Parts: sequence; C-alpha cells; structure tokens
Amino acid sequence: MDTGAPGAPAPRSPTRTTIREEDIVTLVHRFYAAVRRDPVLGPVFGAHVHDWDAHLATLVDFWSGLLRGTRRFRGMPVTRHLALPGLEAAMFERWLEIFEATTAGMDHPWLKAEADEQARQMAQRLWQRYREHRDPAGTA
Repeated sequence: MDTGAPGAPAPRSPTRTTIREEDIVTLVHRFYAAVRRDPVLGPVFGAHVHDWDAHLATLVDFWSGLLRGTRRFRGMPVTRHLALPGLEAAMFERWLEIFEATTAGMDHPWLKAEADEQARQMAQRLWQRYREHRDPAGTA
C-alpha cells in the first residue's frame, strides 16, 4: 500500500517486484566505476564529484525511485547538470553506452529493459535542456 511517506515504495508493477534494492546498488556502483575509468567521462565526473560515497548513495536513491518507486531521492539533477560547463552530445551518448553495457552485464532482463529505457529518456531530456539553457535562442 502506498502511504505517500518519504522512502515508501509506489504501487508495485511486475518490473518493480523483480528489481531488488541490491540490484540498484550493484547497477549504480558498477556503472559509475566504469564512468570513472572512462577517458571521456572520467575527467568530467572527477572534476565535479568530490565525495563519491555520498554521490553514489544519492544515485542509488535516484535510481531506486525510478526503478522501484521508492521516494528517498531529494535533489535537482537537471539544475545541477545545467550548471556544468562544456558538456557535449557525445558525452551523453558515451554515458548511455556505458550504462547499457553495465545493464547488459547484469543478467537481469527486467532491470535492463526498464533501466535502459529510463536512461535513454534521461539522457535525451538532459541534453535537450542543457542545449536550451546554453543557447536559448537556438542559434548554435
């Protein structure tokens, strides 16, 4: 039952009942370990993330909300990304490639399908908002 309390899960769908919190933790930690090693994305994240333990905990809460319906995440990811200088479309594409490779290696079809779809939508929305923020007149 959805109580609406912070951290309480939303009503369960078949996907949400098959994705466990441990799966989210594994996904987030594997993915961001790969991102940190990546020659394109690693330096970007390294320049802006100063407390990886706290960042990973926040990202677990974020992805748990998307994939399991929990309501622990409190933050403004779009605003934070808009403030970053020098992001390019290729960076969002690379982020998505690493993400999809990570979910493919988890042997969890429900997680892969749901997480990949959420990641694709997120990358598209973030890049669109980033472009609009950096070039409101659409001249670039």
